[in-house]
Amino acid sequence: MKPIIPPHQKRTQRDYNLGFKLAVISQVEKGELTYKQAQKLYGIQGRSTVLVWLRKHGQLDWSASGGNMIKQPETPEQKIKRLEKALKESQDLVYLHREMLKIVDQDCGSNYVKKSLSAQQEMRRRRGN
Repeated sequence: MKPIIPPHQKRTQRDYNLGFKLAVISQVEKGELTYKQAQKLYGIQGRSTVLVWLRKHGQLDWSASGGNMIKQPETPEQKIKRLEKALKESQDLVYLHREMLKIVDQDCGSNYVKKSLSAQQEMRRRRGN
């Protein structure tokens, strides 16, 4: 005898609480899931249900025209984090250049690093006068 499968129960938007909707929206906006993947993963039946949630509750622009996501203005914390990362990358690059010059000086017997340092010191002395 075959097991009896209950009929598929239709759900409405009212069946999903706000916390659930916001959790799904968060995953989609972070890029962890596409809205279609979220629909499939959570068994959301409507084709546009998640998209409607994104337009209503999301932080990005999910307008139907164009479909481009436009980020909200950067918060001060985000700006600080971005600038700190850029500064770190610049410092790493300067360190790499200095180390490369040291290696070139050692291999070629030149003293470019010493020359550039003395040139910098000379420029500082001239500015001071």
